Amino acid sequence: MGKGDRKTAKGKRYNSSYGNARSHATTKVDGTAAAPVAKKTATKTAVKAPAKKVVAKKA
Repeated sequence: MGKGDRKTAKGKRYNSSYGNARSHATTKVDGTAAAPVAKKTATKTAVKAPAKKVVAKKA
């Protein structure tokens, strides 16, 4: 199971081929284009690191 295996996504990437393991994005059958995804605004919120838990030492 590696680069030479054509049934895995890694093998498909190595072989430059597509299939069930590495498929393209699908388009809608009815012919309408999907709505573009709105980008988030540039406002950043401060992300705090999770608090570290202190382990009590046994005496």
